[in-house]
Amino acid sequence: MIGMTSLNVLSDDAQRPRTDLERLIRLPLRRKPRILSRWVPAFVLGAICLGIGGTIVTAPALRWAVVGEFLVNPRVLSGVLLTVVFTVLTFAIGLLLGVILAVMRQAGNPVLTIIVTGYVWVFRGTPLLVQLVFWFNLALLLPFIGIRIPAWGIVIGGETNAIVTPFLAALIGLVLHTAAYMAEVVRGGFLAIPPGQTDAAKALGMTALGAQRRIVIPQAIRVILPPLGNQFIDILKATSIVSVIGGGDLMTQAQQIYGQNYQVIPLLVVASLWYLLLVTLASIGQHFLERSADRSRRRVVVAKEAAL
Repeated sequence: MIGMTSLNVLSDDAQRPRTDLERLIRLPLRRKPRILSRWVPAFVLGAICLGIGGTIVTAPALRWAVVGEFLVNPRVLSGVLLTVVFTVLTFAIGLLLGVILAVMRQAGNPVLTIIVTGYVWVFRGTPLLVQLVFWFNLALLLPFIGIRIPAWGIVIGGETNAIVTPFLAALIGLVLHTAAYMAEVVRGGFLAIPPGQTDAAKALGMTALGAQRRIVIPQAIRVILPPLGNQFIDILKATSIVSVIGGGDLMTQAQQIYGQNYQVIPLLVVASLWYLLLVTLASIGQHFLERSADRSRRRVVVAKEAAL
């Protein structure tokens, strides 16, 4: 009897925690009312934002009529077009150079690693504004650019000021600056791929370059797609700095117009509205590209699971 009683006591003790836990789970969760602490700060912040926004929008100096007049001005539209050209060319060439630099960095050659590391260190460590001004004033350092062939007496080239136009100086500065960031983005995508896949490709007889081109890069694209989209948007906004050398972009045109009619604020609003529109379109494109890449990745995962 004593043994049975002890067994029953132990059984009751073993079941008690479970019973207590179930009792706690079934108890209704009592929440303290947080209406004041939740909505009052939001209401105050919203009122402040509306007040500031209303003051700015209704300011007499804003002159919405002038904004509407110059929003579709031919000079402004030409600046918008050139901004898009700068952005697309910078992104495409910068991405190509970034991939080349990342492959050189991952090649395992110490000389190439030092060269790429130094390039990234210089162009990522100096401001874009300084680089643009440097390339624009390259003639002060090299008055003549060309190739001289002494044996044939041929000189191919010309004066730097005639070759390096504001457009070319802006493009060189943007591309070299962007390539340094692209190299790190692409290298991060390479590092995200398991090294065993590269080893397996080499075991199948592929060269290191072939493994990078056919195995690593296609998979890394899915990884680096979000940062590439962000980089495209950053380039789009960074083109406004080209105005310091008169590159002819949107900001350059806005500055030249308000330098003539002194409508500074309205022209800045015009430029801001166009930048907002372009960034919004780029963000929408980035969203759909990421969704497409995510769907393709899921299909690959499902196919692998079905094969197993």
